[in-house]
Amino acid sequence: MAGAVTHDPPPAASGRQGKPLIVTEDTDLLDDLLRLCAAAGATPEVHHSVPERRGWEAAPLILVGDDAARRVRGAARRRGVVLVGRDQDDSGVWQRAVEIGADHVLVLPDGEQWLVDRIADVAEGVGRPALTVGVIGGRGGAGASTLACALAVTSAREGLRTLLVDADPLGGGLDVLLGGEATEGLRWPAFAASRGRVGGGALEESLPELHSLRVLSWDRGDCVAIPPQAVRAVLAAARRRGGTVVVDLPRRIDDGVAEALAQIDLGLLVVPAELRAVAAAGRVASAAGMVLRDLRAAVRGPYAPGLDDREVARLLRLPLAGEVPVEQGLLRPDGGKAPPGAAARGPLGRFCKQFWERALTEAGGS
Repeated sequence: MAGAVTHDPPPAASGRQGKPLIVTEDTDLLDDLLRLCAAAGATPEVHHSVPERRGWEAAPLILVGDDAARRVRGAARRRGVVLVGRDQDDSGVWQRAVEIGADHVLVLPDGEQWLVDRIADVAEGVGRPALTVGVIGGRGGAGASTLACALAVTSAREGLRTLLVDADPLGGGLDVLLGGEATEGLRWPAFAASRGRVGGGALEESLPELHSLRVLSWDRGDCVAIPPQAVRAVLAAARRRGGTVVVDLPRRIDDGVAEALAQIDLGLLVVPAELRAVAAAGRVASAAGMVLRDLRAAVRGPYAPGLDDREVARLLRLPLAGEVPVEQGLLRPDGGKAPPGAAARGPLGRFCKQFWERALTEAGGS
């Protein structure tokens, strides 16, 4: 059981790294807390009572055993304090939590997974989650994969930590589009058994690095589906690392894709400006919009008679993200050695840079 006393975020939310602090004289409780810290990849400091003021204030997370609550009453009030006990029926634990200014009350063993997640956040120095952008084609061949790659390449060129996720197992592989199909690193099938929490740092280091960004794509095997739990765990880990995450989405919406959509902040629906494409895109928008709240139209010319970018967006009843420039790489994703968006001064590179400037401003910074 885990209960909240206040609603303030812990210090870990500001990206401050450090060791969690354990305060207890209960040897059995200490053994459990050390085990949970080990599971989260963190090495804590252990004290029987309140340490010197600097140590108390600097710790990103403080786990106070219920046996030590009375001894820490006089400590400076701060966020990130969790009171940990074992007795499910002890109603007095809430009063003791208020007395020491704890954010949460945790009763073991029920709250173990919650606590492991919190400790792991501390170990990773979690800050602002990554701005996560999904790109989906309004119809086949719309150019969504090329735009996704261009956005990721541009983000990395701007100095942001960037992860490009290929969520379409039938799309041919974004590592191929980036010219790195032979680059060493893990692909989606390696994460198919993932459950619970995946370490963000370990995920990033395990993936192929291409053009200064990390890429999670597919291998050449027969695996064409990843369990929804694995999709959730992997994308959550990617978001915890900050920067940007770009997800290339398939047009079908299954359980795994729904999990991806649920973690996307902003979606781009790439729509060629011709009537059949707009009709097909309308069906895609209807399905994706059931999960994704912020979906915008990225319109690609050339334009059919009577259509322009604003009219396409109006017909789809979506906000207009802009007109995607027509480039040879966008029309022929496999043509050319440079990845999409590699030319910073090219039309597509400029479009992507302007997109990130607006999106990051809307999100409150990078």
